[in-house]
This record gives sequence, structure tokens and C-alpha cells, in this order.
Amino acid sequence: MPDTPTIPQPRIAFVGGGNMARSLIGGLVRQGAAPGNIAVAEPNAELRDALARDFGVAVHADGSAAAAGADVVVLAVKPQVMRSVCEALTPVVQERGALLLSIAAGIRMDQLDAWCGGGTAIVRSMPNTPALIGAGASGLCANGRATPAQREAAQTILGAAGAVVWIEAEDQMDIVTALSGSGPAYFFLLAEALEDAAVAQGLPRDAARLLAAQTALGAGRMLREDGETAAVLRRRVTSPGGTTQAALDRFAAHGLRDVVADAVAAATRRGRELAAGSGG
Repeated sequence: MPDTPTIPQPRIAFVGGGNMARSLIGGLVRQGAAPGNIAVAEPNAELRDALARDFGVAVHADGSAAAAGADVVVLAVKPQVMRSVCEALTPVVQERGALLLSIAAGIRMDQLDAWCGGGTAIVRSMPNTPALIGAGASGLCANGRATPAQREAAQTILGAAGAVVWIEAEDQMDIVTALSGSGPAYFFLLAEALEDAAVAQGLPRDAARLLAAQTALGAGRMLREDGETAAVLRRRVTSPGGTTQAALDRFAAHGLRDVVADAVAAATRRGRELAAGSGG
């Protein structure tokens, strides 16, 4: 019986070898990606050595060297240096026709395209920090030059670190940033407030911290695994006149929903301001 032909894996170059790149590389390798198909450019020698040692990937100090021959170039650098990085990569990207996959907040696809010489296939993404433990949430948006195969490659890379959602309108990526990109901090703040409130009521801090964290974890898992909406799950645990109802009534009295709406709107506006201020 003839062997089943294997589908060639894309060659992936990461420009930037920080925490987010490391989480994606680790996820890809755990899911069976060949380390030989992954290259990383990172100016910090200590980070380079750690990536080569831990994952067996090729490492370089220069972005163009890492991107040579790549099918996908993952831009994992800070927004402030993105323009100079893209301009340096232009010859390699143009020659190969590689997909650019950006994980930088606030940088639009038309900006990336202009900085790389035009005619570039681009996917813009917004992962969040739980990707560092394989529990991330990423919104992805592609321009018209990205092929179905390139979109699939981008989804595989981001999916190695958690859930992926495609967003068709790029202007909604600022909402994704406000919701899931910044969102872990909102839940950390709530856990912090719950811990402090329990301590104020007399519970030891170590017990309060463990219970708050585990409650957040359990609630999150139920949201993903139960199949019901948050509203339905909330109603299930709220008995009329009970302790949960007493707490929810106080949240409502202090306008929790309005505060959350205002916070997400503020983060969305800030994302758009950052994009406008990053230059053409």
C-alpha cells in the first residue's frame, strides 16, 4: 500500500523572540511542527540561545537572515519599531511573496503593506497573554491578498496557543484588543478585588487568593465547555433572595455594566489613537 503523501509544512520565521513568540513556537512544536522549519530573529543573545536550546529552532541576530526562505513571517516586535523592521525585511518578503503575520497592537494592515513595498499578503492578529500558557484568545483579520492556505497557516500558528476567531472588518480589531487583548487585566482586577474583599471580611489572604483564582478558572471553563451563554449560567447559580442575588444586586446598584461598557469603549478609542499615531 503506497504511503500517504504528507502536506509540506510552511517555513515560519519569527522576527522577535520574546514571550509571545516563545509561546507560539512552543505550541507549534508541541503540536508536531518540525523545529527545522522554524527560524527566529532575536537581537538578545541570551534569548536566542534559550530558544535554540529549548525548541531546536534556528536562531539569528538579523531579521532578514531568519526570514530568508520563509513562507510566513511573524512580526513579533513592539509597535514602535515595526516600521523599521518591515522596511528592512522588504527585499526578502517581496522576493518570496511571504505572508506577514503581525501580532502588534494598533498597526493597520495598510501600514504594514506600505512599509513592505506593497502587494503583500497580511494577517493582523491580536493574541493575549494567556497564550503564554496555551490558553490564549486571538482575533485574526486578513487582507485581500492572503490566500486560503495562508489564512490556514496563520490560524495554525495562533491556534497553537489557544482559541482563534476571524474578524472580517479590520476596524473591529480595536474592539478585539479592548475585549480580549486587554481583557486578562480586567479579570485580574476582579480577582484582586474579590481577594481583598474576602480578607476585609476576615478570611486569610492565602485562602482568599486560592479561592478567587480557582473560582475564576472554574467559571471560565464552564463558559467554554457548558455550551450555554454567560447569562444562562449566571441565572443557574442565582437563587432568588439568596447570597448570590444579594451580591448581584449591589453590582447592579453601582452600575457595573455601565462601567464595563465605558472601560471597553475607552480601550477601543485608545487603540484607534495608537493606530493613527503610528504613522503612514
